[in-house]
Amino acid sequence: MTLAQKPSAEPYAGPWLAVRMFAAFAFAYFFSAMLRAVTATLAPRFSADLGLTAADLGLLAGAYFLGFSALQLPLGAALDRLGPRRVILSLTVLAVVGCAAFAMAQSLWGLVAARVLIGMGVSAGLMAPLTCYRRRFSPPAQLRANSWMLMTGSLGMLASTLPVQWMLPMWGWRGVFWAAAAGLAVAIALMAWAVPRDPVPMASAGAAQADSSRTDGYSDIFRHPAFVRSMPMGFFVYGGLIAVQALWAGPWLTRVAGWTSEQAAGGLFTINLCMLFAFMGWGIVMPRLASRGLGADKLMAWGLPLNLIVLAVILLWPQRAGAGIWALWCVSCTVVSLSQPAIAQAFPVTLAGRALSAFNLVIFGGVFCLQWGIGLAIDALQAAGMDTVSAFRGAFGIFWLCCLASVLWFLRAGAPGRTVAR
Repeated sequence: MTLAQKPSAEPYAGPWLAVRMFAAFAFAYFFSAMLRAVTATLAPRFSADLGLTAADLGLLAGAYFLGFSALQLPLGAALDRLGPRRVILSLTVLAVVGCAAFAMAQSLWGLVAARVLIGMGVSAGLMAPLTCYRRRFSPPAQLRANSWMLMTGSLGMLASTLPVQWMLPMWGWRGVFWAAAAGLAVAIALMAWAVPRDPVPMASAGAAQADSSRTDGYSDIFRHPAFVRSMPMGFFVYGGLIAVQALWAGPWLTRVAGWTSEQAAGGLFTINLCMLFAFMGWGIVMPRLASRGLGADKLMAWGLPLNLIVLAVILLWPQRAGAGIWALWCVSCTVVSLSQPAIAQAFPVTLAGRALSAFNLVIFGGVFCLQWGIGLAIDALQAAGMDTVSAFRGAFGIFWLCCLASVLWFLRAGAPGRTVAR
């Protein structure tokens, strides 16, 4: 028998409860983002210790997103029926186990398996909070909370750069993952204390059967105009942003721009610091912009072409493309983050978890394909006789064409579906 949650909306949270919930979720998401991006900093160490190729690095980094993506559709149904608190507490335990397994792994495939487990364990790190905010925060507060959660993620990515580089001589990369396991264990305790218990699921066979026939296959969600319009952009632009930020920015700085590992770690720190301030800014201005009729749809339509221009500049002068220009590209891509609350608000509250998780599947499916695919393209172009700089340039040129096609689709597909009020 399928469990279905009562369709009635939960009351909006008061200020203290809202702050407490946000802080607990953000602490957990900090470690999720740090674990996502840490391979960019550790790539030179992995290559030296294990002799990994570019494709191996792409597979290792992408394994996180493979595990992450594999759970998104069942995760969405679980969030809507069982509630975000139950789901995130259960899955974060899996992340703790995955970090411990990574710290003890002795081979590439052991590392890959542990990364898959970590990705599965943190798969609710953003979707559970956003589902909770959809239920308990007002629409303007949802926009702000979404941006500030991503700001917290940027803080985690920031911690994955120079701080991790400084920790390596003392702890080694295995110690970094033991520390992450301990941090996630603390996050479990904080969320158990700070987040109110989910409503008790209702085991009504009739309601459950009706809900299942409508939504378990995600057919309504995947056919929705807002979802169809945003899918290619989510896959290539949003997925590409995370793929570069979490992995390929580091190898570009060392192998194309000629930076040392220490300089590259400092460059990644700069990139993620800029991202942190960008998301902080979005959180501050979005409620005001929305109140003036400048919603996510208009802002994305205006802002998306900028990232294509910046990436084209990088491809024209690849060896001059240091951390500054990559930071500008990453910041220019942040406008795409507005698609997540826009997707959530395009569906009833009872479908918010499924809609968010379905879109997250698109994004992180893109991350996995692009992280691995860029590595495969680099290796293939080098095998065809290209030098390192030309191989990177060619692989990212293909990526640029994919981004261009997705932006044109978004701009030409028409206005998204009408937002469903709470």
